[in-house]
Amino acid sequence: MTPLRPSRPDDAPVLFDVWLAAVRSTHDFLSEEDIGFYADLVRDQYLPAAALLVATDAADRPVGFLGMSGRKIDTLFVDPAWHGRGIGRALIARALEGRPDLTVDVNEQNGGARAFYRRLGFREVGRSALDDSGRPFPLLHLALDGSGQSDPTGA
Repeated sequence: MTPLRPSRPDDAPVLFDVWLAAVRSTHDFLSEEDIGFYADLVRDQYLPAAALLVATDAADRPVGFLGMSGRKIDTLFVDPAWHGRGIGRALIARALEGRPDLTVDVNEQNGGARAFYRRLGFREVGRSALDDSGRPFPLLHLALDGSGQSDPTGA
């Protein structure tokens, strides 16, 4: 079982490292200049202000995190060294508690993330040509499929 807990202010540097490693591993469509643009926003604005759900290793070191606004997943990043170990699935399962109708936006160019959410039962309900910063990185708007054909918790 993956340990999960709320974020703490002292987590911010490690969470940023997780974010950066994950982006470099999964967002091959971004240039270093693009990564720098988003890094400033994540490090200086998002992480200090966000209440996040953090997945940790046995030593309580963050290895992944999830942020939400209402029923929308704003962010989900897992350290690439921990990919394939159920960290993302555990974070989504916790997010589902009391919110069976989750939504998420995912970069259209991020095939791994699209496949991950599809396996969990999310389906495309819309598309935007620009990301939330107005940059030319299309977003797919996904919603959890309420058909009952897929159980994100793995049960």
